[in-house]
Amino acid sequence: MTNAPTTSAPPGDHAVWGILFTNVLVIAGAMVSEGGLLLLLWPYWFQSVVIGMYARRRIMALRNFSTEGFRINDQAVEATPATARRTGNFFALHYGFFHFGYAVFLLVFTSMGGDSGMVPMTMESTGEVVQVPMGVVSAWDAVWVAALAVSFWQSHRASHREHVAADLAGHPNIGKLMILPYARIIPMHLTILLGAFLGGEGSILLFGGLKTLADVLMHKAEHRMLQRVPVAS
Repeated sequence: MTNAPTTSAPPGDHAVWGILFTNVLVIAGAMVSEGGLLLLLWPYWFQSVVIGMYARRRIMALRNFSTEGFRINDQAVEATPATARRTGNFFALHYGFFHFGYAVFLLVFTSMGGDSGMVPMTMESTGEVVQVPMGVVSAWDAVWVAALAVSFWQSHRASHREHVAADLAGHPNIGKLMILPYARIIPMHLTILLGAFLGGEGSILLFGGLKTLADVLMHKAEHRMLQRVPVAS
């Protein structure tokens, strides 16, 4: 007689409320301030950096994990502490490179907006220069962004503790852990490429809402799929 596989049940999901609440604060702040889209993008950039920081720490904390389907330099790897360290460091380098690029874009948009908040952009198809409303970030807005960054750090720290506890009790796949944070970059792409040209409060609500939805769905995916894994023996 064989025993059925034992799985670890995910702990109570409380961190999602903090993620949802902070996203609502970001959208509200962008709506009432002259910061416009910039006041939407800067807090989300900081949030994304926090996500990457905790994703790396989660990978580095792995003890019993699966490498099924995961390859380094097109070669299968063993589930060892060295593999976890190597994967975590590669993730930090790759993820950090993307966010360095985002920071450059945001700094350029912030400086070019000046007092008007309008950023000139050239349409590749026609060569026409159009003025895109990005917003004006004041000193008080910078303080607000810093406060939101701390809030994101607090909420994701709570989520991180739940995930690491489940990882240590289970047998997660290291490849999935490395890929999932990238899904939260997609709304940032959409906001930069599309939201800037749409402009206005409708754009803030649309792309802020998409970002909030993506955050909640990805948190749920991590909470349910990655934590409901066989218990390590």
